[in-house]
Amino acid sequence: MVFLYSFLGMLCWGLAPLFGKLGLYKVNPATALSVRTLMAATLVMFWLIGSRGFAQVFQIPPLFWVLIGTEAILATLLGDLAYFAALKKGNINDVTLVMSCSPLVTMLLSYFFLGEMIKNVQLIGAFFITLGLVFISMEY
Repeated sequence: MVFLYSFLGMLCWGLAPLFGKLGLYKVNPATALSVRTLMAATLVMFWLIGSRGFAQVFQIPPLFWVLIGTEAILATLLGDLAYFAALKKGNINDVTLVMSCSPLVTMLLSYFFLGEMIKNVQLIGAFFITLGLVFISMEY
């Protein structure tokens, strides 16, 4: 099931930049991010209410709010704003390839800060991703 969810996420993340690039044509990246975030928050809120999970919000410990709040600032605010700015001004292929290397950062930081193990096959994959970045950054 994890693979299926991951695969679905990959498809959505692969398709979304096409709509983002088109939507950013005459719109400021901060405005676009605000609209997208409001739309997503509204849909998630309806989902939360519809699934009867809203009561759980009031049972969440304070540390959760700090951790998820930090994640929201890094990923949704700063990361997505940088992504939208790059998408608006840059080539969609270059932007998405560089952005897709974020798992390398996660992998390294999870090793150093969370003690999660990195498998050899993951290191090999990380090497090829880095090599790919070198290739796409070369101008011919």
